[in-house]
Formats: sequence, C-alpha cells, structure tokens
Amino acid sequence: MVAQALGPVRRKFAPWNNPAAEPFIEFRRVTKRFGDFTAVDDLSLAIYEREFFALLGPSGCGKTTLMRMIAGFESQTSGDVLLDGQSLAGIPPYRRPTNMMFQSYALFPHMSVEANIAFGLKQARMPKGEIAARVEEMLALVKLTPFAKRKPHQLSGGQRQRVALARSLAKKPKVLLLDEPLAALDKKLREETQFELVDLQQRLGLTFVIVTHDQEEAMTVADRIAVMNQGRIVQVATPAEIYEQPNSRYVADFIGDINLLEGHVVTTFDRVVRMECPGTGAIVEVDQDLDAARGDAAWFAIRPEKVAISLDPPAGEAINTVAGEVWDIGYLGDVSIYHVRLPTGATVKATVTNRTRLVERPISWDDRVWLSWSRDGGVVLTQ
Repeated sequence: MVAQALGPVRRKFAPWNNPAAEPFIEFRRVTKRFGDFTAVDDLSLAIYEREFFALLGPSGCGKTTLMRMIAGFESQTSGDVLLDGQSLAGIPPYRRPTNMMFQSYALFPHMSVEANIAFGLKQARMPKGEIAARVEEMLALVKLTPFAKRKPHQLSGGQRQRVALARSLAKKPKVLLLDEPLAALDKKLREETQFELVDLQQRLGLTFVIVTHDQEEAMTVADRIAVMNQGRIVQVATPAEIYEQPNSRYVADFIGDINLLEGHVVTTFDRVVRMECPGTGAIVEVDQDLDAARGDAAWFAIRPEKVAISLDPPAGEAINTVAGEVWDIGYLGDVSIYHVRLPTGATVKATVTNRTRLVERPISWDDRVWLSWSRDGGVVLTQ
C-alpha cells in the first residue's frame, strides 16, 4: 500500500470553524496563583478532539501550568477545566483519561524497554496476556521491537524518547500531554521526530497537547497554536495565520524573524492602508482592512523573505521601494540574510534563497541596493 500524504487530511480538519462543534478540552476563566504570583490569569481556551494543539511561549508564561492542570498535577485557583464535557475538579491524575510524557522521559534505568512500557499497565492490573499484546503493539508502533530487551542506557536519545512515547500511549489515553518532548534531541533528529509525531497522532486519532518554546516545532506539528505571555493567551490560530497574520507586535516578533517599523496611519481607504514610516523615509502601502483613524500609532511588520533586494531599482512605480547600503550578510547555507542600512539609520533585513552553488555573491558588503515589497507582503499592527 502506498503511503498517503497527511496534507489533504489536515486541510479538511478545522472543527474550531464549526459553531456547532463542542470543545474536547475547555478552560473557562481559569486563574492559577502560586502565592503572590499569577501563573495563569483569567484564561479561556477551547481544544477540539483529535487536534494537535501547541502551547507556545517563553519560560514562565504559564504554558506548563496549563498542561499540569489538564493532567491533574495542579488545581486551578478559580475557574473550571473540562474534558469531554466533564469538569475535572476533584478527579485525581490516575483517574483522568490523560497521560503525560515528561521532558526528562523519566524511564526506569533498571528496567528493559518492554518493562518500562508495561509498567503503567501492571499498575492498572491489566491481565498478563493483554499486557504482552499491548507492549508488542506499542513496540511496533514506535519501531523499537528489536530493542525490547535493552535497558535505557543502551539506547540513543531518540530511542529513549520513543520508549517514553510508547509508555505514555500504552494505556490508550484520550489525551496525550507532551512537555517539551523533543528538547533533549539534536536538531536533525528533532526535525525528523516532529513529522513522526504528526504521523503517529493521525494514525491513533488522539488529541495531543504539546508545550514548547520552540517556534519551528510548534509550527511543524500543530493544527493550532496558542501563543502565551505572562499567563494570558495573546493569539490562537493555525501556524500559517500566526506567521502571516499576527495580531500584535508581540506575536509578530516572537514567531520567526521580522522587520518592525514604527509610524502612523495616513489613510485607510478601499482596503488599502497608507502608513508613514520614518524608519523607511517613505510612505508604505499595505493591502489590509484596518480599523484605524488617521494619525493612529502603528507598526509595519514584514518578514525578511517578503523583501526583494537588487542592485538596480525595480521597474515600474516606486511604491514600497527604498534604497540603502548593505551593512552585514549572514550566510546560512540555504539562505543569505542581508542587513541593509537605510539613510534614516534604520536597518531592514532581506532574505535571499541560495539557488545555486556559487560562493561569490552578486550583492556584497557596502553595495548600494534597492529593497521592495508587494502591498500584500506585510501587515500593519496597531497593538
């Protein structure tokens, strides 16, 4: 049987756009305080069944606290947490249909791989025959059957991660909670494992909730991302919406690389915003429906890959075109990042894909260059 890409499947999955869809996990005005510190502040959130949901944010933003409240390791100070329509208040962790995979993996060093996977099943007093069958199923699922008799210290980091994942899935929870599950892996293995997680979640049909501070990880695995800051959710959206249509400077700056230029609104007419940006020394035009008045403070946000750079001025009208001098160049192999200093003193970054193997660059340090972008290349933010 030929493997089928997950893309078409995921494109059809969007229960959050269905007003009749009921949330599978729901936070209703939840607050969590530790003494005088508020870790989660009056937060409401809906996560849907079979969704791969990511909680993304810097350390201390409250994302792990949210996950621990689902698992039952923390209780909210106020508000309510519901799972499949039932309040989780007063239900101990071992009676919740959830399981948690910890960042440290927490494997028993004296036990074999199969014994680690079987541990939770034995605690639940499952019959021996069923335990053996479930362990065999989990080993096959994570492709570790040949390593069943090995101890954790005899495995690679990626293999230990798979054992922890198999153990978390062995009891067939309704919700799998993943706390920075790939943090201990090297970059290449982490990238490979991200796609394996997505494939696994699809095959099992479970709800996955992942906590991470890694933007690329969240963008790769998640159906939707909640960006958090100081105990609050700043934006909940799909990865593409978070990246292309951030709702604030915080989200725009936190996700990926971006140019942020301060200015004020000149006009908003017929879905075109004209904005004066002192940093560029020019008027910027953006295709956007914006609720703002003339003179309102605003910021023009544009990703470096949306900015074209050339040694010659672009042909045609000079809208969204500025000239400057190449100040610095970062070579990353697949792309080169140009830092261009404008006459105003502002610096704008432009990313160019290295499509050939030529080492010599057509554009080099101190060259005078022109930067340009389309009307739909960036976004105007008012908060």
